[in-house]
Amino acid sequence: MSDPEKTSPPQISPYVFPVLLAGFGLWCFYDGWVSSDQEMLKHQLFNRIASGVLLAWSILDFIRTRRMEKAEQTDTTVEEPNP
Repeated sequence: MSDPEKTSPPQISPYVFPVLLAGFGLWCFYDGWVSSDQEMLKHQLFNRIASGVLLAWSILDFIRTRRMEKAEQTDTTVEEPNP
């Protein structure tokens, strides 16, 4: 059996991690600030703190990723030193 054309696996977007962080942050925000479920009241402080941390982290990571992509686009001709 011969190998058909070998293709590389699909690339994962660098924005996946910030989106996941924002999703978890929004979930914690809802549970900590919006939800009136009596079962969630015992976790309210944790969710409030986690929402702030996760949302701030997702914004920071999004900005870093954006800057990194722009730097890679402008600096496409980087010469690697020979060992």
